This record gives sequence, structure tokens and C-alpha cells, in this order.
Amino acid sequence: MLPEANAAVDAVYRSDWGRIVATLIRLVGDFDMAEDVAQEAFAAAVDQWPASGVPEFPRAWIIQTARHKAIDRIRRRINFEEKVQSYADSGLLRTVEEPDYDISDGSEIPDDRLRLIFTCCHPALAPEAQVALTLRMLGGLETDEIARAFLVPVPTMAQRLVRAKRKIRDARIPYTEPDKADMPARLDAVLTVIYLIFNEGYAATRGEPLVRAELCAEAIRLAGLVRTLMTPQQLGEATALLALMLLHDSRRNARQDAAGDLVLLEDQDRSLWNQAQIAEALPLVVEALSDGPGPFALQAAIAAQHCRAARAENTDWPQIVRFYDLLERAQPSPIVSLNRAVAVAMAEGPAAGLALINAIGASGDLESFHLFHAARADLLRRLGSSAEAAMSYSRALALVTNDSERRFLGRRLAEVQPPLT
Repeated sequence: MLPEANAAVDAVYRSDWGRIVATLIRLVGDFDMAEDVAQEAFAAAVDQWPASGVPEFPRAWIIQTARHKAIDRIRRRINFEEKVQSYADSGLLRTVEEPDYDISDGSEIPDDRLRLIFTCCHPALAPEAQVALTLRMLGGLETDEIARAFLVPVPTMAQRLVRAKRKIRDARIPYTEPDKADMPARLDAVLTVIYLIFNEGYAATRGEPLVRAELCAEAIRLAGLVRTLMTPQQLGEATALLALMLLHDSRRNARQDAAGDLVLLEDQDRSLWNQAQIAEALPLVVEALSDGPGPFALQAAIAAQHCRAARAENTDWPQIVRFYDLLERAQPSPIVSLNRAVAVAMAEGPAAGLALINAIGASGDLESFHLFHAARADLLRRLGSSAEAAMSYSRALALVTNDSERRFLGRRLAEVQPPLT
């Protein structure tokens, strides 16, 4: 029973962490307490389910257990009678009969997780803090996964999360969802959160699987919901994000081989791409580009160029470079510059791309980003500079944390490693 129970706990954590925390925050009104008691409830499940069996409604069991642990904390912290009464009024002690804990209340946001994303993206917090806190609380992402998304050290991100929670507590920022009129001001942060959840699913930070399909599916679902909440004037980037994720996700089945190893875009079997998703996304790209293209629309346009090419050699790399030129002006970042350099290498040759990558490297912004070193190594390999390529592959291997990517980089290193004498 032990393996099955542990697998069940892991499955609930991966698929329902955000919903569980969202429910608990609505019940207790405290971010820290909700996260802490949720973690304690999962720990209790690990201890109890192997002996008692997996409950019929695992998510409901976790929430009920966490609710009891929250009550125990309140008992220990302050006068029980007084606090229990105040929390009873707010619903903490309410017995929820529905096993899925659907506590919708006529809100204009028809999804509990999306409601909490909008709530966490409070304008009183710095934009990066909004996104980081929401990824932690809702996406269930660990601190190192969030740090990777922001290209900062893990201790730096941990401090940002602590400061964001402290500001919510000290400034008494209420846990209340925004009115529909206030949603546009939070839209950019909400879309960024959804995309970063997708990115963690598309290329997992650590562990064995390259892809976490459940995160990709959830991000696509949330983006579709966001579109339903926006007026026609606000649809552009929400539409673009949905298209972008559909296009990326359409390639999922071709991105790994039967052994679970990474397959590069240029080597993928394009017959495995999900043509229904591509057909759904391409009109959305056209729609988003016609609405004064923003960063997500430009990224979607780049993804569309790949999906329109029946073979890798048919890819319109000069057009992709032009889109990256626009994206670099609209949303300058080291990552955009790195991706543009790779596109230039495909359009103009590896020497042109390598010159750009070396210039990016001089800033030091991507020194801890394994894909920077992997991209540089690949261009050096193509140019026949095996010794330099080996050094860059070694650096990428020292930084990578995903097992599938590590095996791929190890094979590449072996191809260029000078033989021992």
C-alpha cells in the first residue's frame, strides 16, 4: 500500500496545491497559516494513508485536516473561546459538505484559483513580489523554481517572499478579490503568473520528467478563463498568451523520446505535434497581432513560425529574427537577447550568433543560467571549437537541475570531449 499511498499524496500535491491553499486562505484569511497548515496536512497524509488507505476524496481530506490544524493553532495562540467565535463568523469552523470544497460565492471570477491569483497580484506589492508570491501560494512552485524564473539566487527569492508576506501582514492588505473594474490594473501580473506556471510545466526545474503536463494544462485553462473576463479592448495579451501556450504545448509529445530524453526542436518528429491545438492557436495569433502586438503576441508569432514549418529546414528564421527585434524593444531582457542570438545563428550562421552570445555573457546576467552556457556550447560545437565547447557544456552541466536535460548535455559533452591521453 505504501507506494500507492505516496503516489496519491504526490498526485494531490501536484494537481491541487493551489486550490487547497486558495480554499484555506479564504477560510482563515492568513497566507502564512494557510500555507503552513497545508504542508502539515500533506505530511499527515504521508504518515496516515499507507496504513488507512487513500480516502475517497483526497483533496477534501487534506483541506479538512488542514482546517483542524488551523483551529489547533488558534487554540494555542490566543483565547480559544473568543477567537473561535470570530472565526466561526468568518466560516473557519463551517462544515463543508461538498467533497471538492467548491466555495464559490457568486464572484465575478468563476474559479477559485484564478480568484486568488487576482487577489495576490495586489498593486500595493511590487510587480515582482506579486508574481513571486502568487507562484508560491497558488502554483505550488518551490522557491528554487521561482528563483529560476527570475534568474536570481534562491536566498534572494526566499527573502522577497518573506518581505511580500510581511508587507501583507503589516500593511493589513485585505484578502479581497478585486472588482471587475480593477482587474485590468492587475492583468499583466496575472498573465505573467500563468505563463510562469506554464513554463515550469513545459521545462521542469528539477527531477526526472522534462514536462509536467498537469501544470501546462492548468495554465492553459486559466488563460482561457481570463479571456472570458476581459472586455474586447483588453483581450490582446490574454489572447496572445493562450495562443502561445497552445503552440508550445502542441509539441509536447515530440519533445522527449521513448526513454524520456530531450529531443531538440530541429530533430522532433513533427507528425507527433498536436495539429488540433495548432489550428486553434493560429487564428488567435493573428487576432493578437492585429491588436497592437505586445510581448506575448510577439512570442506567439515566433512560436507560430515554428509550427507552420512542415520541416525544420523550412523555418523562416529571418522572420523570427525580425519578431525578436520587436520583442527586444518591447520587453528587453537577457533571455530575449539570448533567444534572439540563437535565431540569428540559425539565420546567418553560428559565428554571428556566437558573437552576440559572447556580448551577452560579458554582462554576467546569465552566468548562472544553464541554457546560456548550453547555447554557447552548441554554437562552438557547430564551429568545430571542441575544446571551448566542452568547457561550456561542463559549465551547463554544473548548473542544470533537470535529469532529462542533464543526460542530453552529458551526451553532447562526450561528443566534443578531447580523448584522454
